[in-house]
Amino acid sequence: MEAPPEGTVDLGELIDAVRALHVDLTLGDAEQPVPAVVETGPSTVLLPMVATSRRLGLTVVKVLTDAQADGPLQQSTVLLLDATTGTRLAVLAGGPGTRMRTAAASAVATDALARGDSSVLGLVGAGPLAVEHVAAIRRVRPIDHVVVWSRTARRIEEFRHTLRARERADGSPPPLGVTVSPDVHGVVSEVDVLCTLSPAREPHVHGAWFRPGLHVNAVGAPPRPDHREIDGAALARARVVVDSREVQLRKSGEVLLALDEGAVTLDDVGLELGEVLTGAHGRRRPDDVTLFESVGLAIQDLAYAALATGRPVVPR
Repeated sequence: MEAPPEGTVDLGELIDAVRALHVDLTLGDAEQPVPAVVETGPSTVLLPMVATSRRLGLTVVKVLTDAQADGPLQQSTVLLLDATTGTRLAVLAGGPGTRMRTAAASAVATDALARGDSSVLGLVGAGPLAVEHVAAIRRVRPIDHVVVWSRTARRIEEFRHTLRARERADGSPPPLGVTVSPDVHGVVSEVDVLCTLSPAREPHVHGAWFRPGLHVNAVGAPPRPDHREIDGAALARARVVVDSREVQLRKSGEVLLALDEGAVTLDDVGLELGEVLTGAHGRRRPDDVTLFESVGLAIQDLAYAALATGRPVVPR
């Protein structure tokens, strides 16, 4: 089966599916091994990512390459299999699904952790993932304004154009207000929910800037132990929730570098999203700072691939 065209997976259904599969991970109905990291070139790594849902009887294998060179930074292909027989069910291009499932995971975390009255969304980075995050976060919070920063004016204009086109296509009333910030600090200091979406190596978001009640989705840093968008002080200040403890301790520079610096301990970065969804405390008080540390899991790719091939994920 070829990859389905973008838009055939409903974003709301995908958010529900990602939520359900994170719960399955916590309850033992799904398995998410830590992916191996293979250096295939001087600046390129390959990650074969695998996940299985016993409840759905599906396995996904995603082959991701992350290259610090010209051309697409990340490229991927997703293979969906019958978990019992190993029969190939679909082969999907990874790009559209990766953007959608990443934003869906941020929406699940935002729904679980952000204050209910959060209305201003901040974006550090203005690429395609930014537009997807606006659409996803609006599904779970009453966002009416976006504050965005990017290194280039061209990216900002592309973001505005694509966002308006997406609003028209989705019929999302009312139209969002958009403010362009001249720097990252200006974004962080003005918003209720912050999404960091840039492939940074050195942190450009600092915990000293966080105001009480903020929720952060840390998304953009590539799966390399020496890359991070957010400094150790940010993790120290926040109630940190991770997508997977084991995967974070292998792939997340934000977590590993903060641990190396002594800013946090293993206990500080050990709470998983699925545990919050099944009853563990996330946000305790309105003025807590919460932070979802996201490296991206194959179980989220499974959610997208199942829906893209017409297979329900959420029990009916």
